[in-house]
Amino acid sequence: MAELRGPGTAPRALDARALAALAANPGCRRRALLDGAGVDKAALASKLGSPAPFGQSQFAIMRGNSFEAKVKADGGRELLRLLGIEEPGAVSLPDLAAAGPQGRTARTALALREATGAGAWALLDHPLLALEVAGSPVYLEPDAVVVSPDGRWTVVEIKSFPMIDGAADASKVGAAARQSAVYVLALERMAAVTEGATVAHSVLLVCPKDFSNVPTASVVDVRKQRSVTRRQLARLTRIEEIADALPEGTTFDVAGCSAAELTEAVESVPHAYAPECLAACELAFHCRARAREAGAVETLGRAVRGELGGLTTVGAVLAAARGEAGDPDDPAVAALRRARALRQEALDRASALSEEASACH
Repeated sequence: MAELRGPGTAPRALDARALAALAANPGCRRRALLDGAGVDKAALASKLGSPAPFGQSQFAIMRGNSFEAKVKADGGRELLRLLGIEEPGAVSLPDLAAAGPQGRTARTALALREATGAGAWALLDHPLLALEVAGSPVYLEPDAVVVSPDGRWTVVEIKSFPMIDGAADASKVGAAARQSAVYVLALERMAAVTEGATVAHSVLLVCPKDFSNVPTASVVDVRKQRSVTRRQLARLTRIEEIADALPEGTTFDVAGCSAAELTEAVESVPHAYAPECLAACELAFHCRARAREAGAVETLGRAVRGELGGLTTVGAVLAAARGEAGDPDDPAVAALRRARALRQEALDRASALSEEASACH
């Protein structure tokens, strides 16, 4: 993996948001390899001439950090209030400091075991969890994890978008649920080796109430997102298998390679572009440009791609619709020809009506 990144290049950490996006498109070997190797995809996209014009603004990041600090101030008093705990002194706050990600993960596991064994409330601030993805470990850092006296572990996700009249924007809540589902999967890995521990399949989503900065909370069921994410992550090809199929000497060293060399390296790894990638992957604009050059039907969306079966290019689709190619017994080809016939019939009818109207005048 270090050779793929380039000499002296530190790996870019893969967070839960990126992992959820990766799980949404498990067939993309390109993203799986680049994320697994810790390649900075934003820098790579810029070098390729297709920078991704999206990302969280600095203002949004500062607002989120400020709100999280308020929620966790005074030993997490506000957060504990939302959990129905009026006596903060009854809740332990384990020290999770340790050297390196492996050390912090081990310290988190120890704190979870101790809190579960003690049968008391505990609040873990920014614990570090590990999850194996495509054969490589990924370290994840939820905002907080609460351990209840009955041994139940609950993920706490703190977001700065408002919850107005008890409800927040559905798309933002959905994104938070997918991100939290990744944390739940990682916690389940630790709970499996901790006696008496269980992981809640619902998370506590903490947001500002209405238009104030006062925290409020809602319980979000993530069972569906957890199941989908687990299934999709299981489908990911192991990174070693993808790397073994690369040409000898392939590297994604942004600092040491030219744009042409990087383009060749990127194109040596198959991708699975879909329009949804534009909101989740830094390389999406590069992949879209290549897909358009090839006339791939993926640019029209996954639903269209699924309907077209073996017709993989726009040219092949048009040829099949015109009757120039394709098996007439193929349902996709038959549907295209029927659609073209109906379109032509509608155009002919519109033309005839236009001629009648002109004759009347």
